[in-house]
Amino acid sequence: MDNLNILEQYAHFVDAVTSDASKNNEVFIARLQELSDQGIDIARLTTAGMGLAGEAGETVDLVKKVLFHGKAYTDEIKEKLILESGDVSWYWMNLCIAIGVNPIDVLIKNIEKLQTRYPGGKFSVERSENRIV
Repeated sequence: MDNLNILEQYAHFVDAVTSDASKNNEVFIARLQELSDQGIDIARLTTAGMGLAGEAGETVDLVKKVLFHGKAYTDEIKEKLILESGDVSWYWMNLCIAIGVNPIDVLIKNIEKLQTRYPGGKFSVERSENRIV
């Protein structure tokens, strides 16, 4: 099978397994309206989702440079990580607002989930890889 044929087959496969809302503006707009009717703040949700991904990427890039590229861990790097953490927090708060949830409730639910996953408050590789929750 030549490379062009593989690429063509892959393109058809990707198209077949992509949702209608991802491929069709009218379906996408209807979906946005459905979510808006459920009280979801679509603009803020979009901002939060994209912003979290972007800021997480910036954070990962800094960590990658320190861990793998030999960049010195300096006060400047620490300050950048603090600032990126703040940006992540900003977008996280936007997500909480978008879906109408109290941020404290998010933290409480996270604690409950992790306490269930790691009984006794002890990390376990097995439980980390074979998650029940």
